[in-house]
Amino acid sequence: MWVLGFDTSNYATSLAVFDTCAGEVVYDKKKFLPVKPGQLGLRQSEAVFHHTEALPGLLEQLGQQADLTRVEAVGVSVKPRPVEGSYMPCFLVGQGEARAFAASKGLPVVQTTHQQGHMAAALYAAHRPELFHRPCLVFHVSGGTTDLILCEGVEKLTTIGTSSDLYAGQAVDRVGVALGFGFPAGEMVSRTAAECDEFIRPKTSVKGMTCSLSGLENQCNRLLQDGKSPAYVCKYCLLCVGETVVRMAKAALEEHPGLPVICAGGVMSSGLIAEYVSHRLPDVTFVPGKFSSDNAIGVAVMAAREVAEWQK
Repeated sequence: MWVLGFDTSNYATSLAVFDTCAGEVVYDKKKFLPVKPGQLGLRQSEAVFHHTEALPGLLEQLGQQADLTRVEAVGVSVKPRPVEGSYMPCFLVGQGEARAFAASKGLPVVQTTHQQGHMAAALYAAHRPELFHRPCLVFHVSGGTTDLILCEGVEKLTTIGTSSDLYAGQAVDRVGVALGFGFPAGEMVSRTAAECDEFIRPKTSVKGMTCSLSGLENQCNRLLQDGKSPAYVCKYCLLCVGETVVRMAKAALEEHPGLPVICAGGVMSSGLIAEYVSHRLPDVTFVPGKFSSDNAIGVAVMAAREVAEWQK
């Protein structure tokens, strides 16, 4: 069975086709939303406009590569998180397009959330199918979240740790934009950080499983004012995020000993963060960038679990 997934987050328009028989993603398409130089993101009205403009063309491109008549079910993220009151208008674009596609072909529609899509993509990409059936700890670290989630199957998610103020992706993007990089700035920050070979001891603010990242932006600005190179500042920023993850994970493992740790979300695609954390935590898996940043792969996987009982 082929399942088509739709995701229209505040960062990217995404489609994916999952084959339940092969257990593989056979096609996926993504287009990042354009952000003007110097800006730190998009208003919801702008995101809705760009999704409305991009999604029909993206679906048409997918149809040129894949035989969409083979699709037997549709999945779509309809809100950010699986909690009451969670809402962002940008998800209405994907929901409308998914329902229209399904209705035209008489197909079932599975509605899920953006966060559950991230979790499903992370567990799928970890190549550890047993994690769909046993508890694990998943970090979802991006521009819109810095959450540590107790994942008991992707249907039951409990946030046990988070940031009390700024999200990690926001801190990284603000540092990058201050250096003249485009938004989102994570990739350029990672590239620039790789140019620094100085030893850096990161400073973090973590209490139990709650972190504070508002000071990170100020620390990086002070480093720039003190004459530190952009490469040094970028490396410092990413290592601070890595140390934050390590401390939050260690606190969680005290309460949930022995659980594997999965790191997902756009910020976690940084090779520097992955290397730093992997040297300090046991049984940690970093999800490859394709599955870590915003995508519709996990949404398609969620729908496959619902309609075809894949990995249930």
